[in-house]
This record gives sequence, C-alpha cells and structure tokens, in this order.
Amino acid sequence: MVPIDPSEPARLDEARRLATLNALALLDSEPEREFDALVALAAQMLHAPTALLTLIDRDRQWIKAAEGFAPREIPRGMAFCDHTIRGTQPMVIPDARDDIRFVDNPLVAGETGVRFYAGAPIHAIGSEGERHAIGAICVIDDAPRSLDADGRRALMHLATLAEVMIAARTAAQKALTIATTADRQAAALSRQDRIFRQAERMAAIGSWRMSLDDDVVEWSDGVYRIHGLPVGRMPSMDDALAFYPPHAREHVADAIATAVEHGDPFELEVDFLTAQAELRRVRLLGERETIDGAPAALVGVFQDVTERHALETRLRLLADTDSLTGLANRAAFERALDAAMTRAGAEHTPLLLALVDLDGFKAINDTLGHTAGDDVLRGVGRSLGAPWLNGSVAARLGGDEFAVIVEDAYLTADPAWLRARLEESLCVPVEAGGLSLVSAGTVGIATFDRDCHSIRDFVHRADTSLYAAKRERVGERRRTVGQDAA
Repeated sequence: MVPIDPSEPARLDEARRLATLNALALLDSEPEREFDALVALAAQMLHAPTALLTLIDRDRQWIKAAEGFAPREIPRGMAFCDHTIRGTQPMVIPDARDDIRFVDNPLVAGETGVRFYAGAPIHAIGSEGERHAIGAICVIDDAPRSLDADGRRALMHLATLAEVMIAARTAAQKALTIATTADRQAAALSRQDRIFRQAERMAAIGSWRMSLDDDVVEWSDGVYRIHGLPVGRMPSMDDALAFYPPHAREHVADAIATAVEHGDPFELEVDFLTAQAELRRVRLLGERETIDGAPAALVGVFQDVTERHALETRLRLLADTDSLTGLANRAAFERALDAAMTRAGAEHTPLLLALVDLDGFKAINDTLGHTAGDDVLRGVGRSLGAPWLNGSVAARLGGDEFAVIVEDAYLTADPAWLRARLEESLCVPVEAGGLSLVSAGTVGIATFDRDCHSIRDFVHRADTSLYAAKRERVGERRRTVGQDAA
C-alpha cells in the first residue's frame, strides 16, 4: 500500500485557495474607489495611520487598496497577513518587536517600522461552494498599542463588508457580461441562463433591458424579486420609475436619458420602494447596447444593496460618534463646522460657536472616582443634545471639552442668553459613596463673520471668549470670598 503524504491535503487546499483568488480577477487590478474608501474608513475607525486590503498570492502579498502605504506588493514571507489568513478571528500584535515571529522581519526594523498590527481574514467562495481565506484587511501603526473588543468587532465588520463588496463586484461583472451578450450566444443559452439565475440568487441581483425603438422594458426574475412582484407582465418605463421616491426618480430618469442620447454608461445607488412599500437601497448599472453598429437598447444590472448600505451607515456612525456621550467626536465636529461656515459665508446666515469647559471635573474624578466622572460626561451629553438647542451640532472634543455649533436664528439672536442657558443646563449633580457634588461648566461663544477665514480662526475666537469667561468667574469667586470675610 502506498503511504499517504500528510502534506498533500494542505497542498490541495492551497491550490484551491489560489484558484479561488485568481478567479476573482483582483490581482494586479486598477484601484477601485469602493476598496479605497473601505481602507480609509478602517484607518479612521481604528485611529491608525495605515490600513491595507491585501491579497495573498502564491509568493507575494499584493495590496489592492492602501491608506498611508506606498508599495503595491511585498514577498509573502514578510507579510503579516499571511499569518492572519490561517485563522478565523482577528490577529492582533501589540508590539511586533516582542513577537518571535516578526522580530527579525525587515518591515519591523527602523524608527518607522511596524510595531502594532491588527488584521482580519477576508474569504471568498470557491467553485465548489467552499470558503477560502484570500487575504485580509488590517491596520498598522509604528507605535505599540492594543485593540479592545469594540475594535476587534469593528475589524470583523470591515472584513465582512470587504467580502460582500468582492462578491457583489464579481456577481455584477458576471451578470452584466451575461446580460449584454445573451442575444449573441443562443447556442449556449441554457447553460448561461442557469449560471445567470444562480448569480442572481446569490447576489440579490437581476438584469434588465429597455428597447430604444419602443421603450419596452424586460426584467429578469431577479428584478421582479427585488421589486416584490410576481414574475409576469413586463412594466412600462413609467411603471418602473414609479418605484423610486421622487428625489431618486429624477436621478434615475436623467441617467437613462443621458445614456440613450450620448451612450454614457451609468452607475447609481439610490433609495427604492418595493411593491409592499418597503424602503430598500439599490444599485443600478446600465449601458447602451449596439447591434450592427446602431444603438438598439439599454441593458444593465439591478442589485439590492440594502444590507451593505446599512452596515456602511452603522460603521460611519461609529466612526463619527463619541462612544461615552453619544455626541459627535472631534473629526465629525470639524467637518460639521466647516460645512456650517461655508453655508454662513455663502448664504449670510447667522452662526455661533460655543466652547464648553467643565469646572471642577478633575475634583469629581479624584473625589468620587472615574465612574462618577463618566456619569457627569454622559449627563453633559444629554444636556447638549436637548431639544431646545433645535438641531445644533454638539460634540465632545476630548476629556472635559465640548463644543456646540448653533445655526438656529432664534438661538443666535442673543448670545448672552444662550451662554447663560447653556451654563445653567451644565449643572449636573453626581453622587457616590455618600458624597454629592455638582458639576458646572463655563461657556465661551464666538460669532462667525467675514474675518473668520478658517476653522482655526473661529475656534480661537471661541477659545478666547471661554478663557475670558473663566477669568470672570474666578474674579467673581474672589469678590464673593472677600465680601464674606468683611
């Protein structure tokens, strides 16, 4: 009997993995904005200077998308992600110099070498329905650090989103190819139709065709399924457009008209209402079909991307929100302030910026403990998110520093009243271990005008007002103490 080589199963599994990877046509492909946006989001969410989406080839690691990293490929033997794809959970390396697997890695050497790494495997479905790890999404830092449970979950969510994007990309390319060539491949119609229907079910996708001669619209079964309609009567163009809310209907109609007139392909992602009035998010692709040199129809792909869109929205919300208070974080605050200043400058509308500094917060932490301090911060978050502020954007800038962007005409009419109302709302009582204290806050307010040329100028004004208010409050306390002593 011939002995079985114990390494044979591993070699076969690696061969299938590589076959799955190569079938995706991702290696050595051009940059794509969806993947670039994903790694930028990973870097922002996990506060890392570098984020990568990598693919592990036979002898190399090829980088499909990168934030803060220049090389497109490195030898597989140097790749941290080659270790990541061997597991199912995120691989976290707090300090590569303390890890025997990587301490001698050339990527770790030097002042700017890799110190921290966290990566999660990305999988794709092979030809026989099996899952293979084809690469990873990871974040890298040149300083040692850790990754908490929320960070690990976020990394896994990002890996899931990458898998969905890769699957959707592959399915959409296959479905579009099938849709544009089906009429020319009559001999293989049965086989292609089976592949097409399978792709539709797997990717929640369908194809459509609109004849330019008579505007007759044809849908595949997948399009009916997404609309929530039984397969049957072909709809008119007006019937098809009626499924889009008014704000989306105009975009779709304009894209179709431009494609008909000029031959420009289009790709849209818009809101959509099913026959059951269920709000969904759909991706619509289309291009002009030419037969014998003459435009004959528009053909395209229709895909339900509701789950992916919801996941992206949740991830963006996490990236923009302070987890303790529920307010906007510094990055979201700066974007909101920049937008508000642009509106105020262009439309000559009022704009105030209030900076808040909590008084005695360190004493509360020192006396009652950090749990009580967190309760104070949550209370401030509730106060600055109160309905009376009428849509103002409140943010925690860090520590015990907060900011409020105010555009409401009623609230901006009397800055002194607004400051007093804010300071009144910041009185947050807190109790622990039988001791009671009241947290208070000082507010500085600045008004936007033409002399504010940048966010830095505007914040500096508010900061100056805040420090003046704090000095005034200290002076009042000294006068009170002097009067009491007299």
